[in-house]
Amino acid sequence: EKVVFPGHSTGLWSLAVAAFAVGGPFGAVVGGNMADARGRRGALLLCTWTFLLGGCLQTFAPDMYTIILSRFIIGFASGYSSVLVPIYLGELAPPTLRGMLGTLTQFALVIGILIADLLAFPFATEHGWRALFGITCITALAQLLCSPFLLESPRWLLNKDPKSLRARYIIKRLRGLRYDHEVEAEVGNFVIGEAAQHQESASQGDLFKEMISHRKLRALLMASLALQMAQQLCGINAVFYYSTSFFEGVIDNPLVGTTIVGAVNVLATYVALLLMDSCGRRSLILWSSGGMFLSCLVIVLSLLGYFSNILALVAVNTYVSFFEIGLGPIPWLIVAEMFEGKYVAVAMSLCSQLNWACNFIIGLIFPYMNQYLGAFSFAPFALILACCFLYALLVLP
Repeated sequence: EKVVFPGHSTGLWSLAVAAFAVGGPFGAVVGGNMADARGRRGALLLCTWTFLLGGCLQTFAPDMYTIILSRFIIGFASGYSSVLVPIYLGELAPPTLRGMLGTLTQFALVIGILIADLLAFPFATEHGWRALFGITCITALAQLLCSPFLLESPRWLLNKDPKSLRARYIIKRLRGLRYDHEVEAEVGNFVIGEAAQHQESASQGDLFKEMISHRKLRALLMASLALQMAQQLCGINAVFYYSTSFFEGVIDNPLVGTTIVGAVNVLATYVALLLMDSCGRRSLILWSSGGMFLSCLVIVLSLLGYFSNILALVAVNTYVSFFEIGLGPIPWLIVAEMFEGKYVAVAMSLCSQLNWACNFIIGLIFPYMNQYLGAFSFAPFALILACCFLYALLVLP
């Protein structure tokens, strides 16, 4: 914050951070539509060009207002890719590898955060911040250079033309098939699956009305939305967005604290993947919200001087760890698990929009919470987590 155009107001920096979450939901809506209209490969290339545009604007920005605009564009591209990448991987991967690829995607996200934290050491200076922002451009250019190896989704091609020779060629390459009858059998699986999906299809408006009018579906929808709100309003993105500001005065070099949090986030994600299939979702939410609540209390008490600053750093890391085992992945997982297939897209869309809205609120208001509440800045998050724990204990199916 202090190295990018020094002297800007707290309000301008808050807008720059929150602009990312404003662009996200717009990108999520456009991403799904473009995937259907332009194909998965074409939509991914458009997304990459959007990242490149936002990255260039951010790198060469002449003032904070351009930074805000670039953050909106990068947020738009991030929301776009958050919808597009799971669709693309799900349609290209064989069933036996889909879970692993989804896991690797999550690892890629948290490792990317850690790499950004490490790059901040040499570049987060008044003279080096443009180089740090330029990493977005470099990553987008690398993806464009790899685009010749990017295959179109055979499912999308077959949906457009069941006789597509290009789809058959791609299936043969992806599955390593040698004979035409094997390719045709795989084509049949794609076509039958698509036909079954179309038979169950209905307009999103009709499905939403059905979910609201049906008592059981309404309860499931409310549970999904409540967990999405808890995921963001628990303050996790306040840690990731403003960790450097938060650690000022707590440890000598705030970047060290931020990097430790990033490393713990990677390890906690791995542990979470081991726990997902062995523990119940409700139990994990209880452990997650309860552990985060206690961590918040320790953070507040440490900042008030009752415990050492090192314990505050430890508490932030336990807070992140507990988030990754429950409130991080489960609000997204349970949507697909609790609803019938035809309701999943509508429920996921509603959850995504609410999640981005809450993300925006936290990004916008936390600097003011940190400024005016001081040591008590994590107290509102503790209250939200206490409510989440009680909700999971008494209401959550």
